[in-house]
Amino acid sequence: MNKMTVNEIHSAVRPRRPFYQDLTFQVVAGMVLGVGVGALAPDIGKDLKPLGDIFIRLIQMVVGLIIFCTVTHGIASVRDLGKVARIAIKAMVYFEVVTSIALVIGLVTINVLKPGVGMHIDPAMLHTTAHTDAAPAAPTGVGAFLVNLVPSSALNAFAQGDILQILVFSVLFACGLASLGEKAQPVLTVVDTVQATLFWIIRMVMKIAPIAAFGAIAFTVAQFGLATLLPLGALVLEFLLTCVLFIGLVLAPICAFAGFNLLKLMRYFREELVLVLGTSSSESVFPQLTAKLTRLGVNESVVGMVLPTAYSFNHDGTCLYFAAVAVFLAQATGTALGWEQQLGLLAILLLTSKGGAGVSGSAIAVLTLTLAATKTIPVNSIALILGVHRILSAFFVFTNIAGNCVATVVVGRWEKAVDQAQLKQQLDAGYQPA
Repeated sequence: MNKMTVNEIHSAVRPRRPFYQDLTFQVVAGMVLGVGVGALAPDIGKDLKPLGDIFIRLIQMVVGLIIFCTVTHGIASVRDLGKVARIAIKAMVYFEVVTSIALVIGLVTINVLKPGVGMHIDPAMLHTTAHTDAAPAAPTGVGAFLVNLVPSSALNAFAQGDILQILVFSVLFACGLASLGEKAQPVLTVVDTVQATLFWIIRMVMKIAPIAAFGAIAFTVAQFGLATLLPLGALVLEFLLTCVLFIGLVLAPICAFAGFNLLKLMRYFREELVLVLGTSSSESVFPQLTAKLTRLGVNESVVGMVLPTAYSFNHDGTCLYFAAVAVFLAQATGTALGWEQQLGLLAILLLTSKGGAGVSGSAIAVLTLTLAATKTIPVNSIALILGVHRILSAFFVFTNIAGNCVATVVVGRWEKAVDQAQLKQQLDAGYQPA
């Protein structure tokens, strides 16, 4: 997406509007009202679930096409396949290092705080038939994982919403266009027009984000109740602390080393970060992140390559979740898990955390797969955390989004593909919605 398109979508900084017109305030207000309705009128709260589901589906409806248009336009406009490969390699190295650090932090924190010790839960008393919205996990094993990267058909990849497969097809299509030179310009013009149309749809959909957050939170509180969340409060607080430690001890130094301030970056993306807290869906903010990262001064080719790939491979928060919850369940069920076994668990998580990446609601499914692979932690103990999974997912999706934004800017800096003056100006001013 070129800068002209971004400017059409997000116009220049405007004078501040009344606080109640700010989307951040509206989403927070919706969440607060949702908690009240869910707690005081649970029957009504349970019926509000479709509000959040409709919003997420509206976003999912166009995410695949936006990824295709962003990647295609970004790569084909560069017409330098060597540069594309260089960006991809740098991004993948960054992702693997940072997610590995996240897994280590998750394991260390849960072992130090031990929120599950003393629960003495008999897993035989738990039910495994509880409903979740988890999607089937992607195949594991290097061979199966590589095969699953390639769609059986391009249309099927879009129909299934498989980000990895869409990304593979988009890269190949874009490289084909790049090889055509000037002959590809008419196609690129069409892609750019389609992209602008999709972003108009997103702008309209975002107007109902506060209503979506209201419905999603109301359902969560009504379904599980405030009191039922208390026994697992220690896990929630431990995981919140883990996410804060990761952001402060890992992301903040990375940003400082790259020459920008993490807090200013998070302020710039505040609307998206608040929104994912309410919806627990990273897909709900992908289009906005794409536009705002480009406006921040990051070259469109970097945004087009790094951000979609980060959605599939750079799940920092999800790695924290897998490490923390797996060990918590071992503690809760009295399962002996020494450091040797935990290192084995870390190795398994390095693979399974990629296997479910980009699949909405897949965390429970991937966690099930991981516990089965350990052959030590009872798989049916997952029922213990179903009540607080929604809260935990809000934290880890928030961390994922923050990590993906940082990754895109950092890789852009490595490539010298960031307008430093524009980056500083935008971060100092803070993003002002049109």
